[in-house]
Amino acid sequence: MIEIGAQVDLSHPPDRVWLALTDRKLLGRWFAEAETVAGVPDRLVLQTAGLPGFDADVEVEVTERREPELLALRCDEAGRLTELTCGLTATREGCRLAVREVTTHGVWPTEQLEPREQQIRQSLTVRLPAILDWLAFQQVDLRRGAAGLTAELPTIGPLGDETARARRRRRTVVAVLAGAVPLAGLAAWVILPAEKDRAAALPPAASPTSTVADATPADTPSAASARPVRTASPTARPGRTPTARPSRTAASAPPPPPPPLTARYDTESGRLFGFTGEVVVENPGSAPAEQWAVVVTLAEGSSVDDVDGADWRQDGPAITFTGSAVPAGGSQTFRFDVRDSRPKAREPEGCTVGGAPCAGL
Repeated sequence: MIEIGAQVDLSHPPDRVWLALTDRKLLGRWFAEAETVAGVPDRLVLQTAGLPGFDADVEVEVTERREPELLALRCDEAGRLTELTCGLTATREGCRLAVREVTTHGVWPTEQLEPREQQIRQSLTVRLPAILDWLAFQQVDLRRGAAGLTAELPTIGPLGDETARARRRRRTVVAVLAGAVPLAGLAAWVILPAEKDRAAALPPAASPTSTVADATPADTPSAASARPVRTASPTARPGRTPTARPSRTAASAPPPPPPPLTARYDTESGRLFGFTGEVVVENPGSAPAEQWAVVVTLAEGSSVDDVDGADWRQDGPAITFTGSAVPAGGSQTFRFDVRDSRPKAREPEGCTVGGAPCAGL
């Protein structure tokens, strides 16, 4: 017995994927053209001759059908018999499709095994998602009605990620500036004297006993010699001593800046042509962090397919994630699916929160 198989996570609901598996015209768009067998229900002939890993057309017959969970087929390829099962499991982002083919009579030539498995994997991970994206657009009603536009939006695959998704605003981290305003206020208070201090710096008012000579301009020698000498009088003006000024040093000290946010990255699951990344943003401070931004730098040829738990924007290989406030002493978690052009997906090249590196990379 020889077994080959493949598994792929799709950002589409199970019923849409089921339609792509069972509709003859849709099947011909992403795998192989199919023809019905006259007089025999649930039997098709797949035109696979010439495809990598296939040397003849395959006649298939449905043996078990549980919509939209399981489709089992008996296959006959030039006398070689196999059993093919397609299992669908709902996930938070859409569904997981697992395909498994096992020989029951005869064997494949050794040189056919690897091309055959590669052909199946490529069909599931490249052409099937593209057809599902196209099908999602066909199923959305864009006409205006009494209730306005439909609330359902299609999921966009790699053929339209950049143009179909609404670009979301990038929020920048301003935690570093948290202590700048109180420090600037303290500097202004130190430089500018208070109203009472400026009044103390002015010359004392003229005494009722001053002579008319006080009105003479001070730049003439006669005015300087005619001005009477004033003597201090205990009853004329109360004296000001340095101890009368209250100290403001302790009351004006700015609060210490909050501790910076931290983040931890982890690859949650790996798959062919992509992976799922998870980032946990933690706030060790005693006050909520209203704004945060995590920047993940992907490897060349990678792109984000779907995000859960954060807003995002892609600028070349850099993906900026933002989201709701992180509570004091709490955390915020978001996940994102990445599609990679190579069979063996590569993890991100970098991850930062507020410019500081994330743990885990």
